[in-house]
Amino acid sequence: MAERYAGPPPTLRPSPDLLPEAAPREAAVAEEPEPVRATPFLLAMRDASWVWWRPVAGLLLIAFLLGIALVLTRIADVLTGTGADLDPVPLTWRGLMVTGLFLAVALPAVLLAWPVAHGVGPGRGLSEAGRFRRPLLWRFSLLALATAGTGIGLGVLGAVVLADRDVPGPVDDLPWVLLAGLLTVPLRAAAEEVLLRGYLSQAVAGWIGRPRAGAVVAAVVAALLGALLHGTDDVPAFLGRVALGLAASAVVAVTGGLEAAVALHAVVAVAVLLLGAGLGEDAVPGLVPGGPGSAYALVGGLGLALFVALAARTRRGVRAAG
Repeated sequence: MAERYAGPPPTLRPSPDLLPEAAPREAAVAEEPEPVRATPFLLAMRDASWVWWRPVAGLLLIAFLLGIALVLTRIADVLTGTGADLDPVPLTWRGLMVTGLFLAVALPAVLLAWPVAHGVGPGRGLSEAGRFRRPLLWRFSLLALATAGTGIGLGVLGAVVLADRDVPGPVDDLPWVLLAGLLTVPLRAAAEEVLLRGYLSQAVAGWIGRPRAGAVVAAVVAALLGALLHGTDDVPAFLGRVALGLAASAVVAVTGGLEAAVALHAVVAVAVLLLGAGLGEDAVPGLVPGGPGSAYALVGGLGLALFVALAARTRRGVRAAG
């Protein structure tokens, strides 16, 4: 006969002494790490290796390389009579080629300054993501064409039609001027932005050390310096270049990189080139000092403001793409 079950009733819980010790509730739940915030683009130099003299060394290296390029440009000007200077007129294909290549030296100079002066790659001088975000370049190029490019076109149209501004007609060697301009002007615009809105602005913001104050001071310094490089003979043209620089700094601040600034500068420069080459330099307000209808250049300024406003609205998507 089978023995009767003599153990505890199956529905009774075991003695508390036999239960395993439960882990504390706080320890059982793993703490989620706090999200890492990206360093603001303009404060990229303020890392653990920050020393005040590093940006100075980088700027001196850039100035040295640009100085060599300037000497070679002047030699080429003397030998060939290219008219190579930063004055936008006269529009000649030789002048565009030599001047564009001179300013393009700023691009490799900045890329070299980062490893030499800071000991890191140049990616942090391009965007918060540590690289140049090319998809954003094409997106902002279309936006700049629809806003700033349209504004410049309407400004020239108003000056010509409503203010009877002179239209002398296409410049000499128009096909060669267009070819040289389209090859060098976008590269020149990119180099200026990498230097002015990139390294120089980051150096100024790094010395100040505060995000907002650094961004404002860097924007003003870069805009004034960029406008001064092209001369002060024409006040409306000078103010237009300052406005372009401030707009470029604004979109750098809201997008965390140089892509929108490069797109804006390149579109504006190409639009001025096409209009000046096709209609003549005198037809475009800002290319030559004075002239009727200069006030219509303000329409281009409205296009810049619209570009900045629309770029700011896409800030979240841009950050996510980075």
